[in-house]
Amino acid sequence: MDSRLKNVLAILAGIIIGIFVNYSIVGFSATVIPLPEGIDPTNPDSIADNIHLFQAKHFVMPFLAHALGTLVGAYVSFRIAANHNMKFALGIGAFFLLGGITAAFMIKGAPMSFIIIDLLFAYIPMAIIGGKLAEKTKNIKEE
Repeated sequence: MDSRLKNVLAILAGIIIGIFVNYSIVGFSATVIPLPEGIDPTNPDSIADNIHLFQAKHFVMPFLAHALGTLVGAYVSFRIAANHNMKFALGIGAFFLLGGITAAFMIKGAPMSFIIIDLLFAYIPMAIIGGKLAEKTKNIKEE
């Protein structure tokens, strides 16, 4: 397969699978840590209007969704890319970081501590870890 096509597929697969992981975790998070009554987790306005009802525990699952979505997306992108694999993993991290920054502006009233922790630790560090894990499994498979 042409390396350019593989690299485009690496980007698309990393983004799509990362988004799927993120939304899957967000989707079942309310069963793990129930949200305060009357909040629609799929509606940013509902979250923003009721953010004052959130406790620290309500920010655990969104952080995990962001971190694991990025990690898995970066892993997949690294494994598929034809070359410059870590750059592709980091590109996925940058893509999701932009999404995190956008969400931070959309959802008004989120605690600044959550926003800082989320933006600093859920994206680029997870992309690096995803890339390193993919590199290790790729090397093991090639041996």
